[in-house]
Amino acid sequence: MGKNRTKPGMMPQGNAARRPEPERRLRQADRFARILKLLELLQGYPRCNRPFLARELEITVRTVQRDLEVLRLAGVPWDFDRAEGCYLLPDGWQFPGTGLTGFEALGRVTSAALAGAMGLPDGKARQTHVRRPENPSRRPARELLEDTRRVTAVLGMKLADHGQCGPAIRTIQEALLGGRCLEGTYASPYQSGEKRLVLHPYRLCFVKQAWYLIARPEGSDRPTTYRVARFRAISGTGAPASVPEVFDLRAYFGDAWAVYRGERGYEVEVRFVPEAAALVTETNWHHTQRERRHEDGSLTLEFRVDGLEEIVWWVLGWTGRVEVVQPPELRAMVVERLRSALAMNGIGLPRS
Repeated sequence: MGKNRTKPGMMPQGNAARRPEPERRLRQADRFARILKLLELLQGYPRCNRPFLARELEITVRTVQRDLEVLRLAGVPWDFDRAEGCYLLPDGWQFPGTGLTGFEALGRVTSAALAGAMGLPDGKARQTHVRRPENPSRRPARELLEDTRRVTAVLGMKLADHGQCGPAIRTIQEALLGGRCLEGTYASPYQSGEKRLVLHPYRLCFVKQAWYLIARPEGSDRPTTYRVARFRAISGTGAPASVPEVFDLRAYFGDAWAVYRGERGYEVEVRFVPEAAALVTETNWHHTQRERRHEDGSLTLEFRVDGLEEIVWWVLGWTGRVEVVQPPELRAMVVERLRSALAMNGIGLPRS
């Protein structure tokens, strides 16, 4: 008897039949991106061998060969030089593609710089990819990319943890796209010891210099905010995640100053001295920000925030140049922290 064949209209057998649709699409997208990167390597490096390609693509030599066959089926006429053990493309051959406009080239380099600075997966690879040589016919675009990369940098984001976040971010993204649960070990400076968690992931977001995961812990009916850098370990479980069809990230954060929402809302009013007025308005600090300028050159900023624990540290950063007009709770918090700072440095003040 011959081998069993899948009849039209029947589901395929094996792992492919059991694989959920979101996961299948994710795998296809990953493979498509990898094959495109393989083509770019073949075009950018005239003579490259399988170990080099496997190292650049972070795959096995066997997978390289399979991907090369896919390129051949797509019409890419590569050849193998047995004497030197490397792959070649015909002289002058190039894969048809759209060129980059000047603005697109600038955006490409800028996004690569941001990706590297923010700890995004493959951010370093994106920056390297921008530097790779291109076909002679694309030399103007290549030179523009090189010049833009040379004069563009992202510095001073103060992300002490960004180098370690890349693998965790990739794991979280795969779970989000595949609709799968996560499990991990989480250590918070506000709690003693590490905590094992099983999470249903909702969103991944970058807020004020750090990456955060919004997820619902197993056994809870409400999502929680987790700082990605605080995961000591994190991995996918393969189990389906229970996630609401509609989740509004802005509504979840509400009017929090950053990411941690307090129990009640406050109308905040702070007045800056004239010397700080221009500087403080260079930044939009909060989505509820309003400003009022005064005849003496001073400036009042008004915010509506949920909780005061985050905004108090921002106010303290402007010490000597700002007055808390309201609410009185915020003024008291600022004064108390200033007293503690003075006492820590050997200066005591009498309490009124």
